[in-house]
Amino acid sequence: MKPHVRARFGVFAECLLVGVWIAVASVPVVTLPAALAAGAAHLRRWTGEVEGGWREFAADLRSAARRGWLVGLAGLAALALLWTDLAIVRAGLPGGRFAGTVGVLAALALTVTVLRACTAWCPGASWRVLLKAAARRTLGDPAGSLLVVCGLAVIAVSAWFAAPLAAPALGMLVAATLAAERRVLTR
Repeated sequence: MKPHVRARFGVFAECLLVGVWIAVASVPVVTLPAALAAGAAHLRRWTGEVEGGWREFAADLRSAARRGWLVGLAGLAALALLWTDLAIVRAGLPGGRFAGTVGVLAALALTVTVLRACTAWCPGASWRVLLKAAARRTLGDPAGSLLVVCGLAVIAVSAWFAAPLAAPALGMLVAATLAAERRVLTR
């Protein structure tokens, strides 16, 4: 096997492993943004050919979770709002379809924004600043945002096909979001 093929396969395998780490670290649900941030930091290290493993991931997770759990809590609140919105659609209330469409699109935009903020995270970064900048990138880079939405679709299809595949697919989602972020930096 050629060295560059082996290196690319190694990155793919690392993405799958990081996805499992993210899934395990986000069992408390509110730690999902911190787990995504730690996973992104690990993949940035890995692609930069810097050694790192579970210990560095755990250290990043602890650092990101100091304030990142608040982002996770806000995400749960947004999910509850979307659930209510969809209940209005199912109830057949006037304007329900419009409200449902707006709710789903807002949830997608919010999810992409949080993912982009997570991949930009580094130790000591302010989540508020990260989220503001990520919101600008989400709206200003529709192609990159679509790339992240496609990553979300991969997770959905993986979970539909076989639920255990959703965990490693989380790493692929982080890799897709990192690629979207790198697109912005190179322009």
